[in-house]
Amino acid sequence: MNRNTLIGFSLIAVVLILFSYLNSPSQADIEAYKHQQDSIAAVKEAMQQKIAQDTLNAEKKVAAVDSAALFFPSLTDSLAGTNRLITLKNDSLELTFNTQGGTIASARILGHKDTLNNMGVTLFTESGQHMDFIIKGLNQYINTRDLYFAPTQEADGSLTMTAQAQGNGQLVFKYRLGPDYMLHFSMQAVGLRDQLDPTNKELTVLWQDSCRQQERGFTFENQRSALTYKFCDGGTDYLSETSDKRETTEEPIDWVAFKNQYFSAVLISKDAFNTGAELASTPQDKSTRILKNYEARLNTKFDPTGLEPSEFEMYLGPNDFRLIQDVEAQSEFGKDLELERLVYLGWPLFRFINRWFTLYVFDWLTKLGLPMGIVLILITLLLKAITYPMVKKSYLSSAKMRVLKPKLEEATKEFNKPEDQMQKQQAMMALYAKYGVSPLGGCLPMLIQMPIWIAMFNFVPNAIQLRRESFLWMDDLSTYDPIPFIGQWDTYIWGLGDHLSLTCILFCVSNVAYSYLTMRQQRDQMVGQQAEQMKMMQWMMYIMPVMFFFMFNDYGSGLNFYYFISLFFSAAIMWTLRKTTDDAKLLAILEAKYKENQNNPNKKVSGLAARLEEMQKRAAEIQKMQQQNRK
Repeated sequence: MNRNTLIGFSLIAVVLILFSYLNSPSQADIEAYKHQQDSIAAVKEAMQQKIAQDTLNAEKKVAAVDSAALFFPSLTDSLAGTNRLITLKNDSLELTFNTQGGTIASARILGHKDTLNNMGVTLFTESGQHMDFIIKGLNQYINTRDLYFAPTQEADGSLTMTAQAQGNGQLVFKYRLGPDYMLHFSMQAVGLRDQLDPTNKELTVLWQDSCRQQERGFTFENQRSALTYKFCDGGTDYLSETSDKRETTEEPIDWVAFKNQYFSAVLISKDAFNTGAELASTPQDKSTRILKNYEARLNTKFDPTGLEPSEFEMYLGPNDFRLIQDVEAQSEFGKDLELERLVYLGWPLFRFINRWFTLYVFDWLTKLGLPMGIVLILITLLLKAITYPMVKKSYLSSAKMRVLKPKLEEATKEFNKPEDQMQKQQAMMALYAKYGVSPLGGCLPMLIQMPIWIAMFNFVPNAIQLRRESFLWMDDLSTYDPIPFIGQWDTYIWGLGDHLSLTCILFCVSNVAYSYLTMRQQRDQMVGQQAEQMKMMQWMMYIMPVMFFFMFNDYGSGLNFYYFISLFFSAAIMWTLRKTTDDAKLLAILEAKYKENQNNPNKKVSGLAARLEEMQKRAAEIQKMQQQNRK
């Protein structure tokens, strides 16, 4: 890595920091803006609530009159019943249904701990979630929310809910809970052929949910919770995790997921949801303990004759890659649902690394019953062992440049003027080529480790196996670990938030140590002005660890711990290679290579150094021609 590359990286870092600082508002500006936005939001919300309430009242009046013509008008039937809660339960899931509306009122995932470390995670409740099914009659729309259903069958994990209309007409929901996290259900209009619009072959599903905070770190969890959907032709997409986003799909979709960091509720349609699905995600304030509000308006196939039901499935469970693969096999729709995409593994390259390497190693180590902290250490050691030959080769390349430094200084001492830098670079490249040294070999460790670092950046925060797992001082590897006694406070501090994470501090300290070692190695191989410039600019190389501190303070302790031990072992490997490398022996090998090239003058010098030398010669010739043309 030469001086220009280092200067470029440093300038980019400085520009980013200055831009962030200069564009960051003052505390007074923040408070004023927040007050303004709160006022606007309050007025807007009040207006929306009034409009919504007026519309709802009008709809209810119309529905009550119109539905009375279709459903029994007596006070004991479908239009004027009472709420009753009915539960379906297995070893993994507890679902509660409400007779008003006939749909799921609440979902509780068993076998996992909530924020208070009590067994059972409440995915949603009746107050935060509702699902309405709307069909078109001859003279009115029928919304299941306005109807009361009677349980007509309730046994062996199955439930049938029926809303009785005049004559023999019925709206029927049939539910069947699978062995774990999959719910199969259907909606069917029975005996309503003459009361429904025969030209309307769609039913509308209105689904809304307040995504509850399930983890200690609100910001970290919020960044990994998103409304996600899957296209029928394959592939998934999601709405922004951090901003208010509304979107209308341009392709049919198989499913929509209201996703938390570690748990999801997924609605799947057998006949797909038609083009034009309206999806929305609205982030909420931290004080509400609601991450965001999800909304979906979906249309799917409906048979007004009642011959065929509209069929659905719901996955209500953990975002566990292997578990989801097993549960998806229980689907009766014969589709490749790709539900495992709920576990985000990164962009294609990083997803490939995680999908075909990290997952298998992680599964193998997890099955051994080892603590999750030990699993992270062993994964780190395995990755270091795999990359060690390349890292060693790269280090030796840098060491060769270091031992050649006196010869380089001697060979280039006549090119110390600024206008002679091109000739100086050519002389250096020529010497490197004669000794068989690659000048870019020192950058290889960073290039090798970067894809792995990014892959783990995507894998660790989404590994539910780390949730509520403790190791050493960390009581939960999935969220931040505040320093005891001083690491948590009530007042929000810009840049820090409300806590100091101990593993984040360890990660940043190890990053500084590793940066020091790499800078020292680079400085030792630089010649003349480059070495002096490196001393002047080395402080800039510490900016990145500082930036990482503010970035990773909210991140899970498992991820920070992985980066800490990864950097620790990287620094240990570099230190060991430095101590075990015999510079005199290495120089003798290079001298032998140099003599070999001298004794074979017809032998073409190859390698990266030779190619760089040739490129620089061509660049010098072009520059010389341009100068002559100017004259």
